[in-house]
Amino acid sequence: MLLLGAHISIAGGVDKAIERGEKLGCDAIQIFTQSSRTWKCFPIAVQTQAAFRTALKTAKRVKRVVAHNSYLLNLSTTDSVHRKQSVRFFIDIMNQCESLGIESLITHPGSHKGEGLAAGIRATVQSLNEVMKACAGFETRILMENTAGQGDCIGHRFEELRSIVSATSDPDRIGFCFDTQHAFAAGYDLRTQADYEATFDQFERLLGIKKIGAFHLNDAVKEFGSRVDRHANIGEGFLGKEPFQFLLNDKRFRGVPMCLETDPGEDDRKHKKDLKTLRSLVSR
Repeated sequence: MLLLGAHISIAGGVDKAIERGEKLGCDAIQIFTQSSRTWKCFPIAVQTQAAFRTALKTAKRVKRVVAHNSYLLNLSTTDSVHRKQSVRFFIDIMNQCESLGIESLITHPGSHKGEGLAAGIRATVQSLNEVMKACAGFETRILMENTAGQGDCIGHRFEELRSIVSATSDPDRIGFCFDTQHAFAAGYDLRTQADYEATFDQFERLLGIKKIGAFHLNDAVKEFGSRVDRHANIGEGFLGKEPFQFLLNDKRFRGVPMCLETDPGEDDRKHKKDLKTLRSLVSR
């Protein structure tokens, strides 16, 4: 089953995102569990939890929900104060996801802030271990997202993601979210069938295709290998439509949530156009 959707606003409450996803015609949605602009984190009210679960259970189209972690946290910093604050925040958001029954929480590793890749990887491993220890037994799974490699950000190379996850206390509890724009910016080409296959062959060898728990479907504002994190609407960037055609017709990824993180436009017009474009690429 193909599960296409988008990142959806939670204005008015997380349960409202289901209704918005339905209206947009999503099969799956991605949400923040709270405002992404604040470090303040509170448990989600029992009534809201129930409303969210009921909305998802009774939805006619939306079948799956994934969450995205806050952009404020940094798992890779060697600054102990900021790293510990990030870990506490991560744990709080994991608790929110668990209370809502959300299957996965997508997170970026973070930035080593000039301290070097090795130090950043060690900090990331320590952070993830602390999160997993605090969230033992949780059904919500952590998904590490590949990054564009901008600045000192870690995780733009598959080898870096492998170094992080393989060194954690429980690698089986961590999967991956594959972002098309980030991969392209990081130097993984997807524009021809041969390049697409080569990229995912490398992913399979280093990380494992079956560990992909979500996709971000984004075109690229900047050229190949730019290491710049800038998303474009589908078919309007340097990736073009072909990579999405390859991906949407790849049977290995049926049943994996695939969400847009593109500009929704006024009244979601651009998201509607993107979803229409993506569905037109699916072979019947």
